[in-house]
Amino acid sequence: MTQNLLEVNELSTYYPIRKGLMQREVGQVKAVDGVSFAVKEGESFGIVGESGCGKSTTGRSLLRLIEPTAGQVLFQGEDVTKLSREEMRRKRREMQIIFQDPFASLNPRHKVRKILEEPLIVHGIGDAKERKKLVEELIVTVGLNVSQLDRYPHQFSGGQRQRIAIAKALMLKPKLIVADEPVSALDVSIQSQILNLMQDLQESFKLTYVFIAHDLSVVKHFCDRVAVMYLGRIVEIADKHSLYRDPQHPYTQALLSAAPSPEPGAAKERILLQGEVPSPANVPAGCVFNTRCPAATDRCRTERPVLQQTGDDHFVACHLYPAAGQG
Repeated sequence: MTQNLLEVNELSTYYPIRKGLMQREVGQVKAVDGVSFAVKEGESFGIVGESGCGKSTTGRSLLRLIEPTAGQVLFQGEDVTKLSREEMRRKRREMQIIFQDPFASLNPRHKVRKILEEPLIVHGIGDAKERKKLVEELIVTVGLNVSQLDRYPHQFSGGQRQRIAIAKALMLKPKLIVADEPVSALDVSIQSQILNLMQDLQESFKLTYVFIAHDLSVVKHFCDRVAVMYLGRIVEIADKHSLYRDPQHPYTQALLSAAPSPEPGAAKERILLQGEVPSPANVPAGCVFNTRCPAATDRCRTERPVLQQTGDDHFVACHLYPAAGQG
């Protein structure tokens, strides 16, 4: 049986709202609010949702690039939120991130060779000759040439820069990679190339991905299981086939109804949501989706639903279930 590489329990990340001369805290932005999930070794676990739902903050909180406010992040059974700064620095050899914008994540003043060698130097891996060999092997692995190592990031296309960013993330041979919208800044024609590369690398390097995206078709292509986020909370988790075939949470149903159909001319009923997404600084009581849910009841407005199992590896946070799954 496959082990869990990552277990997240009640993870919360709040940002203080400060006002006045004394910068007194007057409230909190609840970017991530009590999120729990587990990621199996070797799988691709997707986190999907609209902009501002907290998915990127979740990914960065896992690696403590943003310090979580509360909760546990167990990586191979060890709670990384309890590690000292030096212990966390060492742990990052096994936990890496690929950012959305490769141009912003690569130092424009350095040539690619130096960018890729830097993690090896920081972690004291190999001598100059060994590092040169590792860098040259990896640049070829991600589909570029050794001759391109002596160029600067601005001399590459967006797709090539993302290949360099992937090589940088792989340099230390990590076990877990958080991919934060890694293809959303790229042309559609390039996206599939990068996704296919990441899948090939997953097999070669025995990688586990937490894959963050807002594009449902990309998630369906790439991920094994998917968590749907809304306003800082996870509302549904399921394997991708179950989620796309039988979405149970009203928000997931609306999200999937808005996705284009792959079959031309296929009739599809669109679920239109009323109102705006509430502010994470003023989260509604009860279910976070109650202000826009067409089937909300009084219970939804007062009592927060918990993620409950509704099928084989299918979890939903909704008081209406099983009614929500019968539409």
